[in-house]
Amino acid sequence: MMSARAITTGWLALLALSLCSTAISLWSFGAAWQGPAGAIILILAWLKARVILGRYLGLSAAPFWARGFGIALALYCVLLLGLYLIPLML
Repeated sequence: MMSARAITTGWLALLALSLCSTAISLWSFGAAWQGPAGAIILILAWLKARVILGRYLGLSAAPFWARGFGIALALYCVLLLGLYLIPLML
């Protein structure tokens, strides 16, 4: 069973990361630096996924599984980031 503190800190972390994502997307709307803003938003989404896996799915208590999911998630995010950046480089 998760403690109320762990749930609260996880929720606050997700809230802060979501506010950052929203602020970046609103600030870069129509601006010249939409490419880097999209990459930053993808990185923030990766951090939110790590918070969800660690706090709410309990992977912080299982380091082996947390490392495996972390590596798979990181590889997937690197793939998505590469696919996102390819058109920007052309």
